[in-house]
Amino acid sequence: MNESVLRKLAGGLAANAEALCAWVTVNEPAVAEWLAREAFDAVALDMQHGAIDFDGAMRSILSVALAGKPTIVRVPVGEFALASQLLDAGACGILAPMINSGDDARRLVDFVKYPPLGQRSWGPRVALPLSGLDATAYLNAANAMTQAIAMIETRAALDALDDILAVNGVDGVFVGPSDLSIALSGGATLEPRGAALMTEARRIAERAKAHGKFAAMFCFDGADARAMLALGYRLCTIASDHALIRAAARSELAAARAGRA
Repeated sequence: MNESVLRKLAGGLAANAEALCAWVTVNEPAVAEWLAREAFDAVALDMQHGAIDFDGAMRSILSVALAGKPTIVRVPVGEFALASQLLDAGACGILAPMINSGDDARRLVDFVKYPPLGQRSWGPRVALPLSGLDATAYLNAANAMTQAIAMIETRAALDALDDILAVNGVDGVFVGPSDLSIALSGGATLEPRGAALMTEARRIAERAKAHGKFAAMFCFDGADARAMLALGYRLCTIASDHALIRAAARSELAAARAGRA
């Protein structure tokens, strides 16, 4: 737990590196730590659709830091005040769902970044000791270390994509492929890798690069993540904790029963 943990994600992305993240939904810090001890570059905690509460998120952030990795947290829709609390607790990035306009993006930045970029309130009770910096040095470095990531998952977000990317303090955009595919079909289908979704996915990656920012994507397995990296996505999640557990269980059960009547 040192300065490098808080800088790892931002430093890698700034250097144009690729990052592969674990996706955690269960409210058990040990699960986040187990995955952090594998070769993932970061761990993402899902407080929107997962079962993670604030206490669980705080404990998970510390467990992941103990394993030497940074943590991103997806907050519930509109919970920008929670974003500031999570950064104070040592999170390195905030993933905000349903960012549909430049104004939404600016509001996110207000809670994630200190002045002059935003209006984040001072109180880094865990982030400061984790950083290894004194208070003034942390204040000066925090905006570069903490990632404000806007989710793109609606038609409104697609229409406002350049406005969102142009907001000073937004570090990247994250495609929610399931919701975006529903939006593109007018609610008719769920096709997170359908032709319509992939057309927009390419455009999002291109526009992010044009703005000097990164594009990120929720991916369903390792092969899917490899394909998205090839499209220009620089941060990709791989499956989820529960999906990985179920896949491993199916694989081992199949192996145990292979050739048996």
